[in-house]
Formats: sequence, C-alpha cells, structure tokens
Amino acid sequence: MIEPDWWKKSTVYQVYPKSFKDTNGSGTGDIKGLTMKLDYLHDLGIDIVWLQPVYVSPQNDNGYDVADYCRIDPEFGTMEDFDELMLELHKREMVLMLDIVVNHSSTEHEWFKQARQSKDSPYRDYYIWKDPAPGGGVPNNWQSKFGGSAWQYDEETEQYFLTLFDKTQADLNWENELVRKEVVELLKFWAEKGVKGFRMDVINLISKDLSFPEDDGSIAPGDGRRFYTDGPRVHEFIREVYDQVWGPNHLITVGEMSSTTLAQCIRYSNPENNELSMTFNFHHLKVDYLNGQKWELMPYDFEELKRLLSEWQVGMNEGGGWNALFLNNHDQPRALSRFTDDRKYRTESAKLLATTLHGLQGTPYVYQGEEIGMPNPVWNNIDEFRDIESKNMYRILQEQGKEPDEALNIIRERSRDNSRTPMQWDTTINAGFTTGTPWIKVDERYRTINVHSQLEDADSIYNHYKKLIALRKELVILKDGMYVRLDESHPQVYTYARINEQETLIVMSNFSDQEVSFSIPDEFWNERMNEQVSELLISNTLHVPELAQSTSLSPYASYMWIIK
Repeated sequence: MIEPDWWKKSTVYQVYPKSFKDTNGSGTGDIKGLTMKLDYLHDLGIDIVWLQPVYVSPQNDNGYDVADYCRIDPEFGTMEDFDELMLELHKREMVLMLDIVVNHSSTEHEWFKQARQSKDSPYRDYYIWKDPAPGGGVPNNWQSKFGGSAWQYDEETEQYFLTLFDKTQADLNWENELVRKEVVELLKFWAEKGVKGFRMDVINLISKDLSFPEDDGSIAPGDGRRFYTDGPRVHEFIREVYDQVWGPNHLITVGEMSSTTLAQCIRYSNPENNELSMTFNFHHLKVDYLNGQKWELMPYDFEELKRLLSEWQVGMNEGGGWNALFLNNHDQPRALSRFTDDRKYRTESAKLLATTLHGLQGTPYVYQGEEIGMPNPVWNNIDEFRDIESKNMYRILQEQGKEPDEALNIIRERSRDNSRTPMQWDTTINAGFTTGTPWIKVDERYRTINVHSQLEDADSIYNHYKKLIALRKELVILKDGMYVRLDESHPQVYTYARINEQETLIVMSNFSDQEVSFSIPDEFWNERMNEQVSELLISNTLHVPELAQSTSLSPYASYMWIIK
C-alpha cells in the first residue's frame, strides 16, 4: 500500500521545457525531449517531475502567460506527445506535477478577448477592471512586479485592467464564481489525463482587497503588495479547489508563495486545513537584496540565510506545515554562483549546497542542471538576454541614473535568464541541447560541465545528488527528525542536527574558501553523542574526518553523519 504522504520522502525534479532538450532542431526544448530523458531522471532517483507551462501562449513570459489552458503549444509538441510522456512516466513509476498559472491569464486568452470587447460582455467580470482615478490616470499606485504601473488602459472601453506581472498578463477575478468553476474544470481536465500533482503559480495572490486602496508606504515596501498578498478570501478559495479536485484525486500540490509569512505557510500546508501539500517561500533567497530591493546588489548575508532556514524549519515543524526545499529555480540566479565559489571550488560548492539542503525537513526540489553544477552563464551584453523582466529593468535602471555598464552588471547578477540557459548534456555542438539555433545562448563552459562527463564518475556532483536522493527514501529521520541549529552564528560554518527518538543526524558545512574549525556545543555533545556510534553518510572531500566535538573543515567541505 502506498503511504498517503509518500512525497515527503521523495525528490522533485523541475524541468524548464524550453531549455531542457530539443528533438526537432527548432532551438526550443519540447515534450519529446523530456520523454527522451526520463531514464536519466529515473536513474537519478527522481519520483516527481515538475513540468513548467507547455500550454498555448504568446510566450511574453515564457509560458506563464497562458492563452489556452487545455491545449499544448505547438512550440512544445502535441497532446499526443503529452500522452506519450504520461505513459512513459507511468512505466517508470514516476509522476508528473504540472505548473498551473491561475492568478492571471494572457491577454490573448479567449476570455480576455471577449472581456475587452464590451463592458457588457459575460466575460468582463472574469478580470479586474477599474475606472480611471477621479483626476484621470491609473486607479491606484500599485506597481507591477516586472516594473511600472500594475494597471493597463483599454482605450476601447475606457477602463484599466489589473496586471500584477507583465502588461499582457491580466489578473483573473477570483471573486467571480464562474472563474473559480473554470479553474476547477481545467484542473480536472489534466487530472483525468493522469497528472498527479500541481505547482500553483503565485497562488497566494488570487484574493485582492476589493477597496483597491492607495499604498502610502507606511508598511514596506509601499508598492501595493500588502493589499493582494494572502488576501481576505485566499484560504476559502484554495479550500474550494481542494474539495473539488485535489482532495478527491489525492493530488500533490505545492503553492508558490509571493512575499508571504511563516504563519500563512503553516496554514496553507497543514493537512488539517485541506489546502496545499507544501509551500515555496522565498525569504532565504533575498539575503543579498540591499534594503530588500532585488535590483540593488550586496554580498549575501550568511547569518541571515542560516537564521531564515532555521526559523522555517522549526516553525513549519511545530505548526504541522511542510516545506518545499529549494535553492534554485527558473526565477533565480544559480545558487552555486550566488552563495559559493563557482570556479576554483565549483565541485565542492555544488555538493555542499546539495548536502546542506537535502538534510533539512521538507521535500527537496532539484532544478535542471543543478545536479551537475551548472553556474550562472557568462553574459557579454544585454542582447544575449531574453527575459522580459531583465530587459525592462535594464531600461528602468538607466532611467534611474545608472550607467549602462552598471545596469548591465546588475542584470548579470539578478536576471532570471541565469537559470534558463540550455541544459548541458554533452560536449557536442550546443551542449547536445539542439542541432538548431538555441532560443537563448548556451554557456561556453559546457565542454567541461555536462551530464555525459559525470554519469560514470563515482565522485561527480551528479552521483552526489543521487546518493542524497537515495538517503531520503531510506532514512526516516530525514522525514520526521526535529531540527536543531548548532553553529551558534559561526561566520563561516552552518551546522545543524536532525533528531528523533532513535537517531541523530548532523550536517556540517563550511561556506568559505578558508580552512576553519568548528566545535559542537558542549551541552548538545554531552547529551547526544557520548558513547554513540557515528557513520559518515556522505562527504565532498577526499579527507574524511571522524565525527568529533571539534572538527577542522577544508574550504567548502560538507559532511553528513548519522549517530545511533
């Protein structure tokens, strides 16, 4: 019998289809490319494949602007290709998690085309429309997350419509029961095709403050997000979908949570509430934002990173919630380049990040290329970028007074395109991704950083991930162990323990290029460790120290021990 929460011992692999594998020379990855590589993912130990949007879309935001929720975009293949993917996943006892975007749709969606034709259209109330402000202009000062006003003017009907993201992504009106019914039906459509999970894009933004007030900035950040984040009816709306689709079909769900709180994520993911299986939060990926601003650079705050990871580990455990564990995704620069050394100590660093993350409580997510240590690519000029947010901000930064070189440097560090370059399969042309012209540049280092070179190397980053994924299936403590932080604000080391009634697991990582020493606190050592037998589960160095109260750590060294 399958455990009801089997996914708590599993690992999810995130596929950005546009950049994963192209089978027809178009320069864009496709569904057949994913099917072709299922054996690779199965060998890695993956149970759940998260496929990002492959629906019909004008691709202004790489598929997150959906024009038809129930059709496959020809760029990615056909529905027959999708059905074949489902069949091949089933053969390997793997399941598919599909990305669903229902806070907004593309303005090319038929609903919106009908809505903008007339204020009397039956689809008008599918979206959020407002008259101009009394003196003219936008209804309020809310800002788009991609820059500029969150309101777009429609000259034909002389009203504004809300767009919290790109100007072609119109926010859906979840207050309208018909919209909620449409969402239920489209989810049922994919569930009936065998999809076993959904990643819900910015799902905590679906309920807005219906008074649409001006944001006076009295509560940071002053761009309106407090009036639509974790809004007044969001839990009601999510439970409604759970009751009709997710619960009856026993589906795995993960909610992408924008600017949320720990308390909210506990509420979303506690199984007693019948909402979501788990949640993504992004606080730990803002520790290099100067004054909380994405487009202002600073070295990352290591202590804040550890504090946030620890706070969410303890809080979610105590509140009965469940974390989705990640350091990388399609919207973030590569963690390898961001938090460690992606050159001299690239291999050690990649393994360190993996061990540190996979020892935590939650369901780990591996983003394509992470498992082979893909770093941020080398960007030469702005023309190499494809991301709409990056291009907008390059212009806006210069309008704010930045010199072109300074603006470009910020984009290099922060762009979502850092994670969107093609998967590096081998040393052939275009890293084996395509025989055509890639839609976005391939990183020049693919000849040394690729899958082929790592599969047979027992000491490779790939095989390190493979071991960690296997350990999660094997060790109960990784699922149920209580989290205890042990490093006491050490400036270079992050050390924590996981504890249950039978065992203790310790993860120790040196996040620096210096040799450092670390001592486990006396109280913990004397209580848990005396006369116990320790076993090293995984390491990233040739020299493997015995577990001792005081340990010397070489640059970027990382270890996981279990004590019985």
